[in-house]
Amino acid sequence: MSEQTGMQQNDTHAQIFLQPIAAPSILGLYGLAGATFMVAAHQAHWFGSSTSSLYLFPFAAIFGGLAQFLAGMWSFRARDGVAAAIHGTWGSFWMAYGVLNLLFAMGRITAPAGRWPELGYWFIVLAAITWVSAVASSAENRGFVFLLAFLAAGSTTAAIGELTGAEWLMIVTGYLLIIASIAAWYAGSALMLEEAFGHEVWSLGRSRHAQEMHPVSIGMGEPGVIRGQA
Repeated sequence: MSEQTGMQQNDTHAQIFLQPIAAPSILGLYGLAGATFMVAAHQAHWFGSSTSSLYLFPFAAIFGGLAQFLAGMWSFRARDGVAAAIHGTWGSFWMAYGVLNLLFAMGRITAPAGRWPELGYWFIVLAAITWVSAVASSAENRGFVFLLAFLAAGSTTAAIGELTGAEWLMIVTGYLLIIASIAAWYAGSALMLEEAFGHEVWSLGRSRHAQEMHPVSIGMGEPGVIRGQA
């Protein structure tokens, strides 16, 4: 019996799977950048006409919505609360934006002209979440702070613009969100380049707190599981 037990013990091998396999925010930030840039550029009157949004919303809903929302869910496994909050929130928003504009295109509901307080209040919600996320991201890196600050500022001006019907504020919103989209592209590219080359290529300005954090979480019930995305 003792020899059989010893053989069974020798045949037993522990397997440890490290998570995350890749940084979910690479996809999430690219989705945020793409959808935000296209819609904001139209909002800033860089291109198109009043019907251009009909050609934007399917891509915004899938690229900025579904893809980013999935990245937000994967961010939970990476134990990245800021990424989970931002990608989950903005991914949901872009999916809802797509559904709303689909209903406009089908004639189920009519798009309001001028003031749109219902959407304005939704931007208040987005602004509140994004401002808090910007503060939380200061514990990670300056790149995310810059991105989320402009994203939150754009949400704030959008809320005021929709509540008051001020067209000039919506144009300002477009420019603020364009800056946020460029920052999201940069941050996503920095994460991807670091993963591809194995070292930092484009700096995100990591905080001292992030640099001093031990890369492997201890005492969380899953030894060997990596916390974070970079």
